[in-house]
Amino acid sequence: MIAAQSLGIQFGGEYLFRDVNFMVSPGERIGLIGANGAGKTTLMRALIGQQQPDDGRISASRHASIGYLPQEGIVLSDCSVRDEVMQAFGEVIELEKEIDRMSDELSSRTDHDSQEFHDLVIEMGEVQHRYESMNGFSAKGEVEKVLMGLGFLPEDLDRHCREFSGGWQMRIELAKLLLRQPDLLMLDEPTNHLDIESLTWLEIFLQKYQGSILLISHDRTFLDAITNKIYELSMQRLTIYTGNYSRYLVEREARREQQQSAYENQQKMIADTEKFIDRFRYKATKATQVQSRVKALDRLERVGPLESEGSSVSFRFPPAPRSGRVVVEMKGIDKSYGDNHVLHSVDFALERGEKVAFLGRNGEGKSTFSRIIAGIEPYQNGERIIGHNVSIGYFAQHQAEDLDPRRTVLDTLDSVATGEIRTKLRSLLGAFLFQGDDVFKTVGVLSGGEKSRLALAKLLLEPVNLLIFDEPTNHLDMKSKEVLKQALIAFDGAIIIVSHDRDFLNGIVGKCAEFRHGKIKEFLGGIEDYLRRHNTVTVNDAFAKKTPSKGGAQAAAQQQEKQKPAGGELQKEQIGKPGVMKLAPLKPAPVEDRSGADARERKRLEAEQRNRRYAATKDLKKKIAVIEAKIAELEKEKTTSTETMALPAAYSDAEKTRTLQARIIQIDKLLVDQYESWGKIAAEIEKVESAL
Repeated sequence: MIAAQSLGIQFGGEYLFRDVNFMVSPGERIGLIGANGAGKTTLMRALIGQQQPDDGRISASRHASIGYLPQEGIVLSDCSVRDEVMQAFGEVIELEKEIDRMSDELSSRTDHDSQEFHDLVIEMGEVQHRYESMNGFSAKGEVEKVLMGLGFLPEDLDRHCREFSGGWQMRIELAKLLLRQPDLLMLDEPTNHLDIESLTWLEIFLQKYQGSILLISHDRTFLDAITNKIYELSMQRLTIYTGNYSRYLVEREARREQQQSAYENQQKMIADTEKFIDRFRYKATKATQVQSRVKALDRLERVGPLESEGSSVSFRFPPAPRSGRVVVEMKGIDKSYGDNHVLHSVDFALERGEKVAFLGRNGEGKSTFSRIIAGIEPYQNGERIIGHNVSIGYFAQHQAEDLDPRRTVLDTLDSVATGEIRTKLRSLLGAFLFQGDDVFKTVGVLSGGEKSRLALAKLLLEPVNLLIFDEPTNHLDMKSKEVLKQALIAFDGAIIIVSHDRDFLNGIVGKCAEFRHGKIKEFLGGIEDYLRRHNTVTVNDAFAKKTPSKGGAQAAAQQQEKQKPAGGELQKEQIGKPGVMKLAPLKPAPVEDRSGADARERKRLEAEQRNRRYAATKDLKKKIAVIEAKIAELEKEKTTSTETMALPAAYSDAEKTRTLQARIIQIDKLLVDQYESWGKIAAEIEKVESAL
């Protein structure tokens, strides 16, 4: 479908990554992971033509369609949410307009016995048949279903797109992509702006998705649910693992152990060989053996030492000052923004040491209520009671703006750190992705994400007994999240967390508070208990009561069973813009018969064109199939070999170990050759088809 061969991209003379080789095949679900700054987004942008590689090339199947959802920069048209998402059915919309035009013309004509009227009736029947074959009647129902799944309410669908925030506009663009169903769906951090209900719905949708998926995410639970392959970008290289994220962790550790064991065994063998050479170098009777071993060392493929992953950071909060039993109590809180009533007479109490997750759809008042508890948001009615000796630490994305822009990153932490932790500030900053000389940057030159991470690190050093976090993981990678998670688990104070990251919440919280319709409902137990009670997906009651649109619920249900639309994808889109990029026309345009030829002649001409195309590319496509089978065979052999190398028994025989290592290296070279051959033949097919 799409392949990268020896791909490399530089910034400022330094390689972000190099010698990257892979091929995305139909049906694959790939998670692209790596630390922030490793080049994940850059690689994805290179695949759609937004970023030009410095080395290598990208080859794509001529007839593959690619859908791309960026993290930011989404631009929607000037229309309602419903009309914007209906653009996913571009051809359906045009057919519907054509049917309306023909219907109006037929109703206005009086020459019912004329040949022209008869021809128009036949033409309208053909257009209607095409419209029905593309499930045009169920398109509007599908639009509503997907938008509801992503968290929109029925009354939202006729609102203007520009009325929504950037996060909701991302959902609109995501809905369009899901409905277009491109052959390859590329999503860059799609979960950042989704609540747990929408996230769970998206998981289920993608699990049933018929095309291939390439996904960037720091959400471990989401990756586990969707992926069957992991691409790891690290140390300028791409490493491919089979299985989901949890399987990747096991396999990666096994590979590291295998590499370390192979390195140690080889070093011992080299030391023994050099010892033999030094001992018998000047002994004539051993000259032949000495020379043989010298040559063997020269030919030896050296195994590198285990690459350092950086020091493991273990962080603990300062001890929480002792507070009263009840940390905070909220009685009858009302909160409105104009006519928007967010909270209605809400009661809530938090005891010392309790850790609670605030859950619910976006816009239900989670962040508002957390700010009211923190004392930074006013409310109309009710009472806020803070317990004895309670000190509050609050974090949200906007807290970054309170940092002193003149201080350096290191000074910002040093100004609040006390005691032994001052000696570990560089390690703590490293855990929050500030490496090397980054710690000497002034706050004023940092990006928004960097400021958020610094504000979070600063909060961790302040001695408080109530911590309130509003989406703390949005700018953190996997390692940083784990550092924060372990620190929160060990914290002996009370915690409130607004988050949709299920893996992050798991193990921290012991209670969940669900926000819905201006009220709070509390559930004892962690996030897994909460999701289990809700069966992971909540039905949108408001939409269930709504009158079905044209086509009805039955048509929507039929559409859900389809594997893919029978067409309806836009014929072309600009490369580099959000949406579907057509690498080639989906089908040759039907031969129009404007001279009065009948339908049989038209079909004959179309069939001849298809036959010419088939004959011209048949042998090339057979070659492509052979190469793809060879690639699958080599990848399977590589997986088996690496799994064998991970077993302790693999190192009982040094000669067999060297043979296995040499074969893995050979397989990598063969795969590069196969990828290159695939790209050349794919380009040749494209050239032949373009000439027809």
